[in-house]
Amino acid sequence: MALSKKPVTGMKDILPEEMEIRDYVISVIKDTYGKFGFTSIETPCVENLANLNCKAGGENEKLIFKILKRGEKLNLETANTEDDLVDGGLRYDLTVPLVRYYSAHANELPSPFKALQMGNVWRADRPQRGRYRQFMQCDIDILGEASNLAEIELILATTTTLGKLGFKDFQIRINDRQILKAMAAYSGFAEESYDEVFIILDKMDKIGIEGVQEELLKAGYDAAVVDKYMDLFKGLETAEDQVAYITDKLDGVLAPEVKEGFQEIVESVNAAKGDFFELVFDPTLVRGMSYYTGTIFEIAMPQFGGSCGGGGRYDKMVGKFTGNDVPACGFSIGFERIILLLMENGFKVPGASEKIAFLMEKGVSSDVITEVMKEAQQARESGKKVLVTRMNKNKKFQKQQLEQQGYTEFKEFYKEALKF
Repeated sequence: MALSKKPVTGMKDILPEEMEIRDYVISVIKDTYGKFGFTSIETPCVENLANLNCKAGGENEKLIFKILKRGEKLNLETANTEDDLVDGGLRYDLTVPLVRYYSAHANELPSPFKALQMGNVWRADRPQRGRYRQFMQCDIDILGEASNLAEIELILATTTTLGKLGFKDFQIRINDRQILKAMAAYSGFAEESYDEVFIILDKMDKIGIEGVQEELLKAGYDAAVVDKYMDLFKGLETAEDQVAYITDKLDGVLAPEVKEGFQEIVESVNAAKGDFFELVFDPTLVRGMSYYTGTIFEIAMPQFGGSCGGGGRYDKMVGKFTGNDVPACGFSIGFERIILLLMENGFKVPGASEKIAFLMEKGVSSDVITEVMKEAQQARESGKKVLVTRMNKNKKFQKQQLEQQGYTEFKEFYKEALKF
């Protein structure tokens, strides 16, 4: 039987050119986040299925790659339900594993704990541009910090990293789940309808105010309630200070500490940030994960035409594992989309070492090989990257391939003499 040359659908092989960029981006991420006090950790790619199905992953829980029980635990003859067959799954994000990790090791970790995770995750999703069924995620999280310092640090660390990778003119869209709920309550929606209302609201950037209004009416909501809700968004369009406008409108409905905290985040980030990105209040930002409890944010990049990462506060999630709530907030960079944008723009790794190829003709003597190896080692010690390889018959094509890999200098060694 002939083996397939193709990877599983929705997953991909990574060629050397891309791998060099990925390694560079990873090094920038780790270095930058390290300067903000984040510590690298690692969790297994396989998690207990009960953890993955803890009602915190939203739609992702429908996309789990499940793993059959092993050995004596797997009994196909007596199996009646799926639970009799599977007990584990590939992680669909890094947040659930982090919470499980923190719950198990909290006594061994500092408080607050600033975690950096980079690793592959898997979702049985429909592949699309910049998204595969296996992909790298890059998360930073702060656990044990109840104040807005967590949000401020996360936003500044993430945007600093993107700036070092050459990105500019992007936006960090920011909102708060409590503002979302207060707007719905102010308008007269019943609390049990919030989820449906927010799902429709999340389409605002695609269908506009009129489209959202039409869908809410089709869903059976009272016209007066819908009109009052839409008036909030229409008023935002002309407001000079949108945060002040919406929080003033919600006075008596929105807790004063939420208003003050949100303004503190906006003012602190704007005071410290560079001019390569803009912090934008977006009251239509929803973020689909059900575990978010407060501030939420998202990276909007015009080059990509969509989100390139996001996150928010999830203060109730640790409590699902331990019974005691722990304040927590995180931000995830869309690593694969960042790599895609860099490659499409012809990105070259800056400060890369000079790459030299030593090409040896077949049949050179042991003395020549010894001399070549000695010279190659000396060049490597001086900081250069040196490839030692046999010379192909089609030397011209071989050099062209090496040039595509970044080799700029060649030395040729023949049986008779050394040529340059």
